[in-house]
Amino acid sequence: MTVQLLRHEERAQWDAYVMGSAVSACYHLSGWKNVIEGSFGHKTYYLASKNDGRMTGVLPLVQLKSLLFGNFMVSLPYFNYGGACSDTDDDRRELLKEAEQIALDQKVSHIELREEQAGDSSLPARTEKVSMRLPLPADPERLWNSFSSKLRSQVKRPEKAGMYVTIGKEDQLDGFYDVFSRNMRDLGTPVYAKSFFRNILSAFPDTTWICTVSTQSGAPAASGFLLGFKEIMEIPWASSVKAFNRESPNMLLYWSVLKFACEKGYATFDFGRSTRGVGTYRFKEQWGARPVQLYWHYWLRNGGKLPELNPHNPKYRTAIQVWKSLPLALTKMIGPHIVKNLP
Repeated sequence: MTVQLLRHEERAQWDAYVMGSAVSACYHLSGWKNVIEGSFGHKTYYLASKNDGRMTGVLPLVQLKSLLFGNFMVSLPYFNYGGACSDTDDDRRELLKEAEQIALDQKVSHIELREEQAGDSSLPARTEKVSMRLPLPADPERLWNSFSSKLRSQVKRPEKAGMYVTIGKEDQLDGFYDVFSRNMRDLGTPVYAKSFFRNILSAFPDTTWICTVSTQSGAPAASGFLLGFKEIMEIPWASSVKAFNRESPNMLLYWSVLKFACEKGYATFDFGRSTRGVGTYRFKEQWGARPVQLYWHYWLRNGGKLPELNPHNPKYRTAIQVWKSLPLALTKMIGPHIVKNLP
């Protein structure tokens, strides 16, 4: 068995392995290497294990390095999933062994592996997060009939207010970004650059879409970014405009993407990660979604406590409150320079 960095001419082999693996996620595909490097300029280390020339495991790593947040690696930052994808525990161990050597060479403080399997790893793990997933019938009408009358009424409310749905690709990017950037500002979180989403659409043209709910006058009120992989459709980013909360455009948004996923032949809808019991968890649960445990494993250079690079860390509380009060245009300008180093 050998472990080596991915070479350009091996990308087709890498992606064929990911598509054939039972434990892979969309973010294991090599196209994300271009997206991350092109959008953020980070250094990446895409490791592959091989046995007699046959690929038996992959581990994508991204190094984030800044004075403000430190020097560390994530598999993968910005997304829900990553980590090692391998045929055997031996492959996984060899991949992690090589990752540890790179981490030591690069003097990083820790490696974060965002995984779905607990595995036999001796690495410490966080288990606060779950992925909320809903099995989909082939016929969207069956799904609609499974909802409560209250839920169906909430979906119909924005339609009665004249709102309508459009599903497209780059033609919907401006509307999506307007809604997303405003929502991120209101949450006190720096926003990604619009080019990040454009790069994703370009890298995965056949499996990405944007769904937007607009008012009768054409203003975007809610929008979500969709990503398909094998039998799963995921909505990694979705937002709505507070001013339209009374009309509940987010309810029409989610019903529309669920219907779209059924019609496209996807068997599962992934609502994204949540913490059990919080508002977003309950919102997803009302659609019938059920939790799937996530395991974020950590290699720590010097031992000690697990890193706390998240909005719930008290040390960021003041910065979050200040960010909420900034003009939207300013957050769009400076946000991408900050968020690129936040995993």
